[in-house]
Amino acid sequence: MPRESCYFVYLMTNWNNRVLYVGVTNNLTRRVYEHRHKLVAGFTARYNVRKLVYFEETGDIHAAIRREKEIKKWRREKKNALIAQTNPEWRDLAEDIGL
Repeated sequence: MPRESCYFVYLMTNWNNRVLYVGVTNNLTRRVYEHRHKLVAGFTARYNVRKLVYFEETGDIHAAIRREKEIKKWRREKKNALIAQTNPEWRDLAEDIGL
């Protein structure tokens, strides 16, 4: 029986919520762990992005990539509103996914 695939579009921020990062992955727990421990050099390591504040799931990788690109084009205010809909306190959702 084929395994059903899950893909995640997610938003992460730094300690004071000033920096936002939008990404897509097929393993959210692993990816958040990588960001938190700076295992991959780049934007998130440089700006100490380690707090997961939003994610959505889909079974279609193409839909996930389209959604990621859509959100990346948004102004900051719209991204903030998206997060506030499901996470008004901007709490770290990493515990909710097993970290």
